[in-house]
Amino acid sequence: MLTVLHECRVPVYNMRMSAANRIKKTNAMRILEDASIPYEVLLYDDDGEHKLELGAAVRIAETLHLDAAAVFKTIVMRTEAKEICVFCVPARLEVNAKKGRISCGAKEIASVKPDELNALTGYVRGGCSPLGMKRRFRTFIDESAQLFGTVYVSAGVRGVQLALDPQHLAAAANAVFCDLT
Repeated sequence: MLTVLHECRVPVYNMRMSAANRIKKTNAMRILEDASIPYEVLLYDDDGEHKLELGAAVRIAETLHLDAAAVFKTIVMRTEAKEICVFCVPARLEVNAKKGRISCGAKEIASVKPDELNALTGYVRGGCSPLGMKRRFRTFIDESAQLFGTVYVSAGVRGVQLALDPQHLAAAANAVFCDLT
């Protein structure tokens, strides 16, 4: 069961925190700070008991009282040419295979296996951020993100979400907006 541990809804860029409230910075946070991009951190209790079943992103949105359409999950896929591409889509939706192929110019794409995710990105399933992966991969964000003033993505660890402007997210991830769903 996911429960809100602490909801920090103030900008944390250059914010001093007491030792009790200190959040361990992730690579995604460091990238945003290095680019002087403001963001907020939202925490939820990830008890580790859930099996990351389908719908986990929706449950996170519900737990944090967020619009699931503004919460974006990160899907890592491989093309037939073995290129890794990263897709960010709203919590309730999936990457449309045809639109994903068109976006990255591939004939075929398929999700990478969960046991490959850490070796490729440095992240685990349920804690994959479009920012701060081991290497830079081409990244695509569903165009619906542009409808929101703030979108939410994983900070790179389970239990931590980042809130930021979608244009800032695209700039930091060197991503392009396109129709993915």
